[in-house]
Amino acid sequence: MKRSKPGKILVGVGGWNFAPWRGTFYPKGLTQARELHYASRELTSVEINSTFYGLQKPATFQKWHDETPDGFVFCVKAPRFVTNRGDLATAGPSIERFLGSGVLMLGDKLGAINWQLAPTKQFDAGELAAFLQLLPRKVGGRVLRHALELRHESFDSEKAIELASERGVAIVEAGDSSYPHIATRTAAFSYLRVMGTKANAPKGYAPAALKRWHDRARTLAREGDVYLYFISGAKQRNPLAARALIASLEEK
Repeated sequence: MKRSKPGKILVGVGGWNFAPWRGTFYPKGLTQARELHYASRELTSVEINSTFYGLQKPATFQKWHDETPDGFVFCVKAPRFVTNRGDLATAGPSIERFLGSGVLMLGDKLGAINWQLAPTKQFDAGELAAFLQLLPRKVGGRVLRHALELRHESFDSEKAIELASERGVAIVEAGDSSYPHIATRTAAFSYLRVMGTKANAPKGYAPAALKRWHDRARTLAREGDVYLYFISGAKQRNPLAARALIASLEEK
């Protein structure tokens, strides 16, 4: 029996404009206007986080698409006005507004959308089921990938996993984090946010710790694409950790 082709492993960081990266990750003298151009050629993906704070214009999404090379992928954080609300079941109009804001201008460079819930949001089966039903499988003929970042410990339950699986929505795996570590696969792809980089490690992680995430990504890729981002922790080290992981994955 022929084995299926492994999924892609796409590795990056959250955002690309961060002052401490200048002169460490970004070459000295590189203008801020060229930072995405540079990052997209050193890393294989970026999680856009400016969308969490407000809607972007269609022209902005088109600019990001055009500045990056073929094969580069963006994941997008959904706006907080969608996910940080008292009742997620009321988010329908806001979801439509976000998805109509131009995010599809990213074209084939759009990976998954991360719907990050507030750390104070607790699990309610009916509310979560209603919210997941609001996430469209397709928009304009384009299949969408949805990931759900659950940051309250009450979501670490079989029922939450069951609801996500029924809709094919990935649960974000929080690595080296105080948030619940839900590692169950619930979609045709995996989404990891790794949060444990250390300031005293030149590449963010010691070699043995980085190998752990290398092995995890390889295992998950046997069953589909993997999006892995180094987020928070010692943020100044995150691009170096991402670049080191990419290099290790490219080794034969």
